[in-house]
Amino acid sequence: MFHPTRSVQLLALLFCSFLGSSAIAQKLVVKTKQPTAGISPTMWGVFFEDINFGADGGLYAELVKNRSFEFFKPLTGWKTVGKKLAEGDLLVLNRGEADAANPRFLRVQARQTVKNDLGLVNEGFRGMGIKAGLRYDFSVQYRLDGQPFRLLLELLDNAGAVIGNTSLPLDQADGQWHNQQISFTASATATKGSFRIWFEGNGKADFDMISLFPSDTWKQRPGGLRADMVQWLADLKPGFIRFPGGCIVEGPVLAQRYQWKNTVGALDQRPMVVNRWNFEFGHRPAPDYYQSFGLGFYEYFQLAEDIGAQPLPILNCGMACQYNSAELVSMDDLQPYIQDALDLVEFANGDTTSQWGRLRASMGHPAPFHLTMIGIGNENWGPQYIERLQRFTTAIKAQYPDIQIVNSAGTDPSGDRFQFLDSALRKMNADVIDEHYYRSPDWFLQNASRYDTYSRNGSMIFAGEYAAQTDRIASTENRNNWRGALAEAAFMTGLERNAGVVRMASYAPLFAHEEGWQWKPDLIWVNNLQSYGTPNYYAQQLFSLHKGTHVLPILLDNQPLAGQDSLYATAALDSVSKELIIKLVNAGSRTVTPTLSFEGMKKTIGQARQIILHSPDLAAENTFAAPLKVSPKEETVFIKGSTWPVKVEGYSVNVLRIKLR
Repeated sequence: MFHPTRSVQLLALLFCSFLGSSAIAQKLVVKTKQPTAGISPTMWGVFFEDINFGADGGLYAELVKNRSFEFFKPLTGWKTVGKKLAEGDLLVLNRGEADAANPRFLRVQARQTVKNDLGLVNEGFRGMGIKAGLRYDFSVQYRLDGQPFRLLLELLDNAGAVIGNTSLPLDQADGQWHNQQISFTASATATKGSFRIWFEGNGKADFDMISLFPSDTWKQRPGGLRADMVQWLADLKPGFIRFPGGCIVEGPVLAQRYQWKNTVGALDQRPMVVNRWNFEFGHRPAPDYYQSFGLGFYEYFQLAEDIGAQPLPILNCGMACQYNSAELVSMDDLQPYIQDALDLVEFANGDTTSQWGRLRASMGHPAPFHLTMIGIGNENWGPQYIERLQRFTTAIKAQYPDIQIVNSAGTDPSGDRFQFLDSALRKMNADVIDEHYYRSPDWFLQNASRYDTYSRNGSMIFAGEYAAQTDRIASTENRNNWRGALAEAAFMTGLERNAGVVRMASYAPLFAHEEGWQWKPDLIWVNNLQSYGTPNYYAQQLFSLHKGTHVLPILLDNQPLAGQDSLYATAALDSVSKELIIKLVNAGSRTVTPTLSFEGMKKTIGQARQIILHSPDLAAENTFAAPLKVSPKEETVFIKGSTWPVKVEGYSVNVLRIKLR
């Protein structure tokens, strides 16, 4: 029976359904013969800082925490055990100025001890990840006073049961320091294992640099990097890697600033310092967070070379963190800081007959690292920064005129502080200006056109640190969810579209340990054995792997597509693979089907690839249990003629690769 009210309701439902998944008749014109700018090979890169246990306890694969007893509390990470353990049997002594870089060591006083009598257990960094069947490499520095010793080494599982062991005789009892190594294999897997040493012997023995590494490091380098974490970086194919930060470059005071010369050369001569993220946030304290510098500037350069990225080191400019102490070195005392910058270029590029080039060669890399750019200062601001930067710039350009200098635009992308720096840096003809934005997802959506009006003459832009804050800046409630990643992708279309002024971009921070983090969100999450990429990671990867070589206009009604009907787009030519690459971001919930018009191409027929990153749930996140919940899928599509309707799902990032004929 006909019911008019119900008919109207049905029509309304049908209409709403049509709006929810309709094809919008929009014509997007891609001007295939009108490239507007070249896309820099360094367009998309990575930013590394030792935050969230990113280096020690993370990328640096050392399993022993506080291996040289240099923490503020010398036995942090260690627990004394044994049936015959007595007061004074295990002491930490200090050599003081005799070895200022590595003053402390452990003294063991044994009295006819055997297994279970006297020992130490190291807890690792939130436990130790141990893998069944994997070889573990132990090393130690020791000094014996007339009597031989033996070490019994044991890997322990989560419950403390032995899952790997060996014994190491120490017989050079001449009162001198010696190095000794041994390897053994784990019989089981543990997510939160530990490492125990029993001391067998009689008399006095000294120990230092007690170390344990898994053998499956990146490229199987002894004492190297955690392979799965490096692989995530390699899979991005980044154009550059910025290191070592970040706020640790500045230090809360200048005495705790990052000094690259303390991170090269022999491991036992790299003085440990407290990590600023040890105490920076009262709501996320990490009293066991220090920097051993086993991952130092040589290893950073080597990592960049391994993954095909340009190195971008950042150096202190004579200013501590302005949020902490705002301590300054006087202009009269600035020269040593400037010399550090000049010496770093020599370390990276210098001939092996030079002082610092010779050190690089002695560490195993006689060939230069081909450094082309260097950053002076991190998030520094004010006239005091400009004054110091001018001195650095003059000195660096005088000796190395081809080195590009990256300059800080401060902490925020707008406001008086930003405006002052932007104006002052442009008057200096700064090579590259480093802008940072930790903002809400809405900010990223609204600022996709930020660089459309920037001058193409003069300073280039480095989008050096950005990440959508889904709650608020530095909040523990921020999430690596699809909402944030989608907004970042929309913003990134504006970065790529403006490659004529934007040279580089990198998300930050990079790594976070699930139990040791201080800051959220982060690109890649790890625990002791596993790691996964966030939705943000996969959005970054889509742009990095599919950047092309030249920007092409993609227009709606003769305007760049930057938010109209929640759509964002960029197009590029890849002159190497002979492909047209189009990126389309749909930040709205509706599926739309705009028509692509390839202006300047007579014929486009054949297969194309469409890579889709999509979730209908803006709150969706990847986890250790579901690491691929939001991850790319690829389809083959067919194009006939010079126009083509492309389906763009709601809440999606799409990459189209169209082979040119």
